Amino acid sequence: MWPADVDARLNVLVRAAAAAGERTSRAELLAALVTATDIDPDRLAELLHDYRRLPADALAADEQHHDLPAVRTPGPRRTPS
Repeated sequence: MWPADVDARLNVLVRAAAAAGERTSRAELLAALVTATDIDPDRLAELLHDYRRLPADALAADEQHHDLPAVRTPGPRRTPS
């Protein structure tokens, strides 16, 4: 499991995709990011080092993206009773 801020960032990225007219899921977005990443050991090491050095509040600004559309969260839909 990753930190809550990383999880929240993924949700913001899904909302950003929705703002661009894309209907997607967290899993599909992650798959797109993985397949778009080159298999370059040095670049991957650099990405990991950058991630590990992020300050604790590095993703705090993500909470300010109120301009992005809301998306339905995963899970079963509630039915009216």
